[in-house]
Amino acid sequence: MKKSAIALLMVFLILPGINGICAAEQGENSGVFSRDSIVSLMYRANAYAMAHPWQPDDHNWIRATWYTGVMALHRTTGDPAILRQAMDWAAKHGWREGDEYDVANRKTCGQTYLELYFLKRDPEMIAHIRAFVDGRMALNESPRKRWYYCDCLYVGPPAIAMLGRATGERKYYDYLHRVYWDVVDYLFDDEAGLFYRDSSFFDTRTALGHKVLWSRGNGWVIAGIPRVLEYLEPDDPQRSRYVVLFRRMAASIAAVQGDDGLWRTNLADPAQFPEPESSGTAFFCYAMAWGINNGILERETYLPVVQRAWRGLAAAVDSQGKLCRVQPVGDRPARVERESTHEYAVGAFLLAGSEMVKVSQGR
Repeated sequence: MKKSAIALLMVFLILPGINGICAAEQGENSGVFSRDSIVSLMYRANAYAMAHPWQPDDHNWIRATWYTGVMALHRTTGDPAILRQAMDWAAKHGWREGDEYDVANRKTCGQTYLELYFLKRDPEMIAHIRAFVDGRMALNESPRKRWYYCDCLYVGPPAIAMLGRATGERKYYDYLHRVYWDVVDYLFDDEAGLFYRDSSFFDTRTALGHKVLWSRGNGWVIAGIPRVLEYLEPDDPQRSRYVVLFRRMAASIAAVQGDDGLWRTNLADPAQFPEPESSGTAFFCYAMAWGINNGILERETYLPVVQRAWRGLAAAVDSQGKLCRVQPVGDRPARVERESTHEYAVGAFLLAGSEMVKVSQGR
């Protein structure tokens, strides 16, 4: 580990009040890593989100991110009721792309449509998202005009990779690689091994003089990589680049984990907002657990990291099933309230749970 990383980790560990989650909140919960315990928490979190929708307008990246997790819950359980939940949501919106402004965000819905297509093989399920992506490709515009923030590496690229798999057409993979690596070249900080959220943070520093490297922003990125790799061909010439980036980020993120298992909203300066946060943590837990399960990350090194993360996440789910300690919608580190929750974090939590089930089974 580099001296800078060691120093940052030591600062993090000695911060007053850094443990955030009280002992009563964490509890012993010796069965927290059992399949039954994990799946039960996943169902509870999903049910709470169903009973407490964020808003009626649900054709956007927020609801679509939740549904990437709903599909993970279905893969884990095979429950037809969960599949019906996803089918109903997709059908409600006519299998069309999202209605937000940012074009990358509008592809988030397509991830669920494509996963459903792989189950049902109905071309109508992907006709609209395919036409939308084809239309963007035909513009041949500079990627940076639309792909200028690190979050876009979760919402957009997986849908494009899935289209490549669904259609067998190389053009989607070529487009994926072009836009993806342009964002990496633009926003990746090589010294930290992490991403700036966007260019407005390049020269921003905290009161202690540290960089601003947003936890959930980096969560979007590292959680998106598995969702790309799963749909790339094994011999894709760009595949190794994604693996190298994934490992680099995992090492940087693991080095600044809180000893309560959760990360803080500024990875470069945990003292800026010392409250634990669950959405970034859920994305990190998912990605690193996936890395273990797929032989990309060393189990001996990363198993303690994901176990601490899952224990912290489990403690953040209250008796009603609400996933607490979620930073609200934003684009930078911020203070987090204990009772704060949101749908996109539930999606990340369900993804994490789906991989933790596999971890617990030694897969």
